[in-house]
Amino acid sequence: MTTTPPLSIDRTQRRTIATLAGSQVLGGVGVTAGVAVGTLLAADLSGSETWAGLGGTSQTVGGAVFAMVIARVMAARGRRPGLALGYVIAIIGGLLVITAAVIGSFGLFLCGSLLFGGATAANSQARFAAADLSEEHHRGRHLSIVVWATTIGAVAGPNLTGLGDDAAQVLGIPVLAGPYAFSLIGLVLATGVLWLWLRPDPLLTARAMAVATPETVARPGDGQPGDGQPNDGQPGEADTAAARAASGTPVGGLRSILAHRPALLGLLAMALGHAVMVSVMVMTPLHMRHGAASLEVIGIVISLHIVGMYAFSPITGWAVDRFGGRVIVATGAALLLTAAILAGSSQTGPSIRLTAGLIVLGLGWSCTLIAGSTLLTSALSLNERTGAQGMADVAMGLAGGGGGFLAGVIVQQWGFATLAVLAGGLGVLLGVLVFLLRRDP
Repeated sequence: MTTTPPLSIDRTQRRTIATLAGSQVLGGVGVTAGVAVGTLLAADLSGSETWAGLGGTSQTVGGAVFAMVIARVMAARGRRPGLALGYVIAIIGGLLVITAAVIGSFGLFLCGSLLFGGATAANSQARFAAADLSEEHHRGRHLSIVVWATTIGAVAGPNLTGLGDDAAQVLGIPVLAGPYAFSLIGLVLATGVLWLWLRPDPLLTARAMAVATPETVARPGDGQPGDGQPNDGQPGEADTAAARAASGTPVGGLRSILAHRPALLGLLAMALGHAVMVSVMVMTPLHMRHGAASLEVIGIVISLHIVGMYAFSPITGWAVDRFGGRVIVATGAALLLTAAILAGSSQTGPSIRLTAGLIVLGLGWSCTLIAGSTLLTSALSLNERTGAQGMADVAMGLAGGGGGFLAGVIVQQWGFATLAVLAGGLGVLLGVLVFLLRRDP
């Protein structure tokens, strides 16, 4: 039986979601302002399109590495310092990327991209902060609101590509480095919003509630409607120092995930969905440039892809709460396969089919992210969640990083269509896993 939290907790949750949404708007600009040109900058600095995917790979790997760091900080001190740390690391990375473009250093560019992954980790972990104080039957919707808020900044970011030319001229830096100046502004503002207004800290508040009223804390479920149950733990067990330390370790998080099939399905949905999305997305600018598409047109296509990723998140969150996580993961798998077919059969350069494929690709990713996140969070206890959530983003980062790296090699050797076929195969695999990983026995 799910109990209604006190009004003060309702106000705290609304404030938390509003603050996280505001930081996501600004952080979305920070993360995506350079995404449309990052692959092109990597190709120019390295001198080969074979290594063009390494910029995105470094960023996604950085996101995985710093997800572990952020998880440890959040387990010990709460969401606010952990999320702010991720953005600060990314600010340093953005400065290194701009410096690399100025001096022509591909190695420094990769280092900067790695650190820039801190923003990816912070943006991603923010969705879990929205669920800390959520009731079971609202968890998907609350989580999806924060994901949706990224739409504004994420769509605006790539469209700053054209203005990046002007910024580059004013700052005296290469044209492809110009959009990263807007990234830095967005990241600085996002850090300020979190640090000033994410109070009280949602994770620390949830722990305090677990100590005061342990009977209201949800036990593990599997992300299906109505799975929340009263907790039968002892008062105070959710707030012990040992439990907090264990909750932030990657090993502890992985053990918790492997112990619950719904949590494992959630992790695999997020990882495979991210691998498909990143591999196709990072190679799309090159596929378009081979057909003489302009930077402005490339930016528009990437922006529409990001609309698909984020704009319909509240509908996805409602569907997860209404129909269950497994159903929406299966839907996401079908959308990823459809996107791969559309994108892989498109001509080089700009086309309606490629644009449609990128939009559907974003929708499929949204389903796997929100449904997977809800499955994982609902399946685990409060103590287990922080480390498991960090581990989920590590898996996403490694899957996306590997996908981005292999995508460059595959496109160079066999072409964009082959990449799409392989990406579609991962979508099929995810659909099979939905049926294999049923509820815990």
